[in-house]
Amino acid sequence: MKKSELFFSFLLVPLDYIMLVVAGIFAYYIRFAKLITDFRPVIFTNNLPFGVYLNIVFFVAFIWLIVFALAGLYNIKTSRKLIKEIYRVVLACSTGLMVIVILIFIRRELFDSRFIVLAAWILSIFFVSFGRILVRALQRALLATGVGVHKVVLVGNSKTTDSLVHEFSSNKRYGYEIVKRFRDFNIETSEELKEFLNNNEADEIIQSDPNLTKGEVLRLYDFADENHLTFKFAADLLGTKVLKTEVTEIAGIPIVEIVETPLDGWGKIAKRIVDIVGSLFLIILFSPILILAALAIKLDSHGSVLYKNERVSKNGTFKVLKFRSMLIQHCVGEEYGDVNKALEYERKLIEEKSIKEGEPLYKIADDPRVTRVGKFIRRWSIDELPQFFNVLLGTMSLVGPRPHQPREVAKYESHHKKVLSIKPGITGLAQISGRSDLSFEEEVKLDTYYIENWSLLFDLTILLRTPLAVLRGRKAE
Repeated sequence: MKKSELFFSFLLVPLDYIMLVVAGIFAYYIRFAKLITDFRPVIFTNNLPFGVYLNIVFFVAFIWLIVFALAGLYNIKTSRKLIKEIYRVVLACSTGLMVIVILIFIRRELFDSRFIVLAAWILSIFFVSFGRILVRALQRALLATGVGVHKVVLVGNSKTTDSLVHEFSSNKRYGYEIVKRFRDFNIETSEELKEFLNNNEADEIIQSDPNLTKGEVLRLYDFADENHLTFKFAADLLGTKVLKTEVTEIAGIPIVEIVETPLDGWGKIAKRIVDIVGSLFLIILFSPILILAALAIKLDSHGSVLYKNERVSKNGTFKVLKFRSMLIQHCVGEEYGDVNKALEYERKLIEEKSIKEGEPLYKIADDPRVTRVGKFIRRWSIDELPQFFNVLLGTMSLVGPRPHQPREVAKYESHHKKVLSIKPGITGLAQISGRSDLSFEEEVKLDTYYIENWSLLFDLTILLRTPLAVLRGRKAE
């Protein structure tokens, strides 16, 4: 999902809340309009002052937002027709009305005017629909300027392919731009597309030809998976690899999308909110340990307190913050001295002491570069506490696959790159299941399972089990 879609999904929540509150206020003042009071005199003025009523409206609007969320009103799709959007608004508002009726039945004193309830229901449908029309108009206007457009690689040579080319080029409201088209997907085509992606941006691959061989389709799927492109197809030819799918309709053509992870849309927003709140809380909670560790490192050995280590994520490389646990002359990085000497010494240690032979990752037992304080902070994972600031900045998450160095990622096989499809984390399923004692293949399998089965409850379970994992020993500290 594009960032603009996430933004509009998030924008709808406060907008809907405002519209519901405005509808409630309008309903109250309409009830006191002369035209209405002449027909039906007001007899509840003392029982329902505006201040009390407004507090009730704020509460009811919040309850309605929950109803809206359960009704799926915050899953924006640019291809959804406006009439279907308004239909869902009507259903959600009507469900909200039923909630109010139940509350009135249980607590008779909540509302004294059935007119206000019915007027608020009708006005809510109007105002919420109007708000969504405005958002949709803004979204379409941005799509026309290229903002939020999905850049698509189209693969196929069929009437379906030609129809999609015509619709995407003539109707910008779909929000798709074809940046490259292939008639088939053989090995040469794969190399051509890989070279194209080195200098150009793409978001999705759509396989639109049912006549492609199964081998071509699976090669295309593997390519999309390896390069973190959303894969969509117009025919069910992936039964052996598809776990979760979503079907949308474009120009009357059913398009099936393979869902790589539930961590998208509102899942991504919820996880980011948890990361921000959680990292702030943990920084405050561990601040005494952070300060003591920094002082101990400074007193124990010469050099900086923090060590910035280059790691790889879906969006490229970034710097992971860690407490320095090695002698400064052995730290690998431009800011730490003779990089070539440090790398050469590290290569020698890997050859002699690595406990992960034949794997992309390396772990050195009894590493002689580690300081006295370094051994202690590594044993209790204190060296990783500064990564809470990475989480706060958005380069990492509290829970996710561990980030690896570029030289390690360079040795990945195609299926290993699945772990790069989401933000790396401080802790994860692999960390609580064996930490560095696991083989790399076992780690990848666990991280892949996490990616395909993500939920906030899963994250919470991993976070709660992390302290127990820290207490357990491991081969390389």
